[in-house]
Amino acid sequence: MKIIKADSSYLEQIVPLFDAYRQFYQQPSDTVAAKAYLQARLENQEATVFLALGESDTVLGFALCYSTFSSVALKPLVILNDLFTTPEARGQGVGTALLATCQDFAKAAGCAILRLRTAQDNVVAQSVYEKFGFTRDKIYFTYDLKL
Repeated sequence: MKIIKADSSYLEQIVPLFDAYRQFYQQPSDTVAAKAYLQARLENQEATVFLALGESDTVLGFALCYSTFSSVALKPLVILNDLFTTPEARGQGVGTALLATCQDFAKAAGCAILRLRTAQDNVVAQSVYEKFGFTRDKIYFTYDLKL
């Protein structure tokens, strides 16, 4: 397995996984919108996408990160917004390899924090994150305002 930083030339390989990821979070399949969204993020350098590739460059998973800042820490931070592995790749260390790549990316950028959030019922992912060293926030609540 190898992890690469993807650019827009990998869109056709990323879109099916990104669409499956969105469906996991109860969103309807929409590969056209998913492709447009990813293409804009990559072309405008608003996101960094890492791909896990197996034999014959088969896509095993992806991670999508957004770079931002922490006013409290006075440093940059990276939000690991999306992480997904194919069902066939689960349990083979693909998610952990993607996490390590995101961690290295954040460290290289001088970040204070690598942040992620996941659904409360996604206990499998929570286990992977906690084994990796992520800690659940016990100080701050997350609030969303739907627009």
